Amino acid sequence: MSSTIVAHAPDNPNRDRGPGVPLIRGSFTDKHTDFTVWSSAVEAPDSFQVAVTNNPADLVLIVSGVNTGMLHATWGEEWRTYVPEWKAWVQDAAFKVFYTGRADDRPNPGAVRFCDG
Repeated sequence: MSSTIVAHAPDNPNRDRGPGVPLIRGSFTDKHTDFTVWSSAVEAPDSFQVAVTNNPADLVLIVSGVNTGMLHATWGEEWRTYVPEWKAWVQDAAFKVFYTGRADDRPNPGAVRFCDG
């Protein structure tokens, strides 16, 4: 039996967002596009959506089955053709925002880091 997901962790910066948009969990960026993560409900959501910030109709990703553990990802039409590495990065970043309200600070795929030493 799966446990119920807490809608907002106690340290989630979006926890007390107010009456305006209670379903927004937070946002993240891949340095080209800003994304917003929305939950399906305030209490015990079973899914979440990732949309382009300021355009909730442009759905990037929907993840369902959060409470049951039977996860299923559905990609928006425009986003299905992106490379698997980018899609895995978006899924990981979206999960982190959904659960904690904070964006992942890992570099997005394709970002290169150099070490001088």
